[in-house]
Amino acid sequence: MIEVREVKTKKEIKDFIDFPLNLYRGNPYFVPPLYGDEKKLFSDGNVYSDQSESVFYLAYQDGKTVGRIQGILQRAANQKWNTKQVRFTRFDSIDDQEVANALFSKLENWAKSKGMEETVGPLGYSDLEREGLLIDGFEWVSTFEEQYNYDYYQKLIENFGYEKDVDWVERRLKAPKELDERIPKISEMMMKKYELHFGEAKNTNDFLKKYADKIFDLLDVTYDNLYGTVPFTPAMKEMMIANFKLIIDIKYVYIILDKNERALCFGLAFPSIGEALIKSGGKLTLPAIFRLLKALKKPKSIDLGLIGVLPEYAMRGISTAIIWKLMQSLSDGEIEYAETNLNLADNLAIQNQWKKFDSILHKRRRSYKKKIV
Repeated sequence: MIEVREVKTKKEIKDFIDFPLNLYRGNPYFVPPLYGDEKKLFSDGNVYSDQSESVFYLAYQDGKTVGRIQGILQRAANQKWNTKQVRFTRFDSIDDQEVANALFSKLENWAKSKGMEETVGPLGYSDLEREGLLIDGFEWVSTFEEQYNYDYYQKLIENFGYEKDVDWVERRLKAPKELDERIPKISEMMMKKYELHFGEAKNTNDFLKKYADKIFDLLDVTYDNLYGTVPFTPAMKEMMIANFKLIIDIKYVYIILDKNERALCFGLAFPSIGEALIKSGGKLTLPAIFRLLKALKKPKSIDLGLIGVLPEYAMRGISTAIIWKLMQSLSDGEIEYAETNLNLADNLAIQNQWKKFDSILHKRRRSYKKKIV
């Protein structure tokens, strides 16, 4: 007999956060989120509380926790995309269809009570959160930005009637074995032609002070039509800046400006910190902090975070200059490889950019959709 209860008490909150840590204990590919960030979901510190509401469920079998799921009614997303959807996220379960069915049934009943017509996911409050179900690439360590899951999750979700909505792919990039000499030439020619230059900064704080607002303005434009995105709020911007201060290295962030200092293109990459957090379960213990500082100071890899180009400049080759900067970072021997994180599988423009590298397509993720009325 499976019992599903809404998370209410402090103990239930702890059980909800701890469940995947127990489920994946000893798994070398699972990278936990920061434990403190997960706790904020249940507090006034949740920056999305002004534009959404959430529900959290735990599944029990014989008194033991066997699964969990979160539902999100993201009002800003529904308004933007003219939908009536509830998102599901943080779905974790033992390999038991009855457990999964009980969790999704509870979620769908909650969605219907809110007047919704579809459930979609895995999707978080925004695309700044982990999203997508891993369906290929289980033998690769997850990045800190994305969620790992067991291969049986796909069966559990599809058996309950969910169908593919979109796919994302991820690549691991290395410096090209033979450098295409046209790339730096095109980059230099383009920068001169349009009178462009890279923004400079003394350190992370200086970079954010000068360019954070410009980047957010670019994000609002370049990410507007991407799947699942929601408008940035002041609270979301503050959260991102706070996170950037912790992990940004100005060696791996780039912004291209015109002669009037208008931002036209940007690229943000971060030192990979995922493996530093595996042993501690995402908790910032003293050993974890030492590992984290080491990963930030001397990373062996970087994770690509955000990249965008103003639409009117998208076909003018501006992003080639940032691609060239990335190639140089990978060629100098300091960084072994870069992880692209999620790119929509049908985004041919970004897929073509990675063909310039020595790359492998090693992961695929999926968002699902299901009609509930």
